[in-house]
Amino acid sequence: MVAIEIIREAPKALLHDHLDGGLRPATMVELAREGGYAGLPTTDVDELARWIHRGADRKSLELYLETFAHTVGVMQTRDALVRVAAECAEDLAADGVVYAEERFAPELHVERGLSLDEVVEAVLEGFRIGEARAAAAGHPIVVRAILSAMRQAARSLEIAELAVRHRDEGVVGFDIAGPERGFPPTRHLDAFHHIARENFHITIHAGESFGLPSIWEALQWCGAERLGHGLRIADDITHDADGYHLGRLASYVRDRRVPLEMCPTSNIHTGGAPSIEEHPIELLRRLRFRVTVNTDNRLMSGVTLSSEFATLSSAFGFGLDEIEWLSINAMKSAFAPFDLRLRLITEVIKPGYAHLRSLAMREAVVA
Repeated sequence: MVAIEIIREAPKALLHDHLDGGLRPATMVELAREGGYAGLPTTDVDELARWIHRGADRKSLELYLETFAHTVGVMQTRDALVRVAAECAEDLAADGVVYAEERFAPELHVERGLSLDEVVEAVLEGFRIGEARAAAAGHPIVVRAILSAMRQAARSLEIAELAVRHRDEGVVGFDIAGPERGFPPTRHLDAFHHIARENFHITIHAGESFGLPSIWEALQWCGAERLGHGLRIADDITHDADGYHLGRLASYVRDRRVPLEMCPTSNIHTGGAPSIEEHPIELLRRLRFRVTVNTDNRLMSGVTLSSEFATLSSAFGFGLDEIEWLSINAMKSAFAPFDLRLRLITEVIKPGYAHLRSLAMREAVVA
């Protein structure tokens, strides 16, 4: 087992994290007071964090999503969006994240008059501010944005066009999010076709609360390059005395190296997996799927990327080698340009783990 203090020092990449799922509780209270939002269940910072965590851990994706009413409720002004984005970059950098793709749904932040473009511009400005603060603190990070359309709404083409419009300013991809069951990705084909025509990037929430048909549609109809969560791909794997056998869809996902944006603790909270020990992430890793480890919603699930790796290390015996492999998987799968991905892998991630291993060896010799 690797101590969380060491994992925090390890350079990591994060592909699946929701901006409105990672606010600091103290920031929520302050923004609610400044913006006149009266919906918070409490203004006690510690109790608010506990309330949100309890609300999210109800073993249902639909119930899990209800907690976002409060985070989105305080993110309706330009200043609030800038602040939340800047703090997000700082918090991730302090946790050892060197590259992050933060996703958010611009259509959820226009209740007080902001345009969709103004929402995106505010968030990207916040990321730039946070990157500068993190670098000054000795924790450089690169943060990019993925724009999500809500799958139960009808603005996906508009959001896809918005993503393309801001692709040279820090937006690197398009996603659909929200309740999976009853809202298949094929409802948004116009949006996905627009993204494909523009040679842009697509990731889709699929295989979290719904099964293999959701994954198949995301890949074969919508052109997903990555799968948000994707844990239900394990339903297409059987086991008998001769070993593990992959069905056609599971074989396709593994053969094509489709990245799985897995979020273990969140998957338990939404009912996608019964426990960490029974989560399919370890099986998929051993079968050499392109697994990545992510946080999903740091506030709702009470996690950091380091704590997720520490949990997996405790449950499955992950060492630095496994954590490095998973981190490189994420960086390889990022929507950032190839040169940036290669630089971070060769100049930051691999040297970082080599340094940690050398420290561990010296400590072992001294002991």
